[in-house]
Amino acid sequence: SCQGSESTASVRSLKETWLRWSRQHQEYQKQNPFSHHTRPSVASPLRGRGDYGRPPPGSKTELRGRDAHTLVSGEVRELCEAIRRIGDPGKVVTVEFGKLFDHYVTVSNKLVGILLRARKQGLVEFDGEMLWQGKDDRVVITLL
Repeated sequence: SCQGSESTASVRSLKETWLRWSRQHQEYQKQNPFSHHTRPSVASPLRGRGDYGRPPPGSKTELRGRDAHTLVSGEVRELCEAIRRIGDPGKVVTVEFGKLFDHYVTVSNKLVGILLRARKQGLVEFDGEMLWQGKDDRVVITLL
């Protein structure tokens, strides 16, 4: 008889856990703009406001975004150090894309993407919108 009450308690606990998760998920779906269960009464963030286009504070999406930002920032710093190490010193450090590609491909296969991010952050400068191996090997990249 003791085993029967343990089994009942186990099922009750499982049911309570499931119902709690279900309620939480329903509330989450009411906030999710892509759900069919979105409440029209929920105020959507307005363009131009600080929370527009941002994940809810404390959400897994916010955490993943912060982690990705940290990872990319580290790769940009590593790229700048590589340019400083293998580049031609002068008033400013420069390196041709081909030389950088040959060196950096052993470090990362995302060189062009990281270069574009570094340019967007004002850390490097080069001509052209995109760099292609072979075609743009002579393009000079300047570390700012």
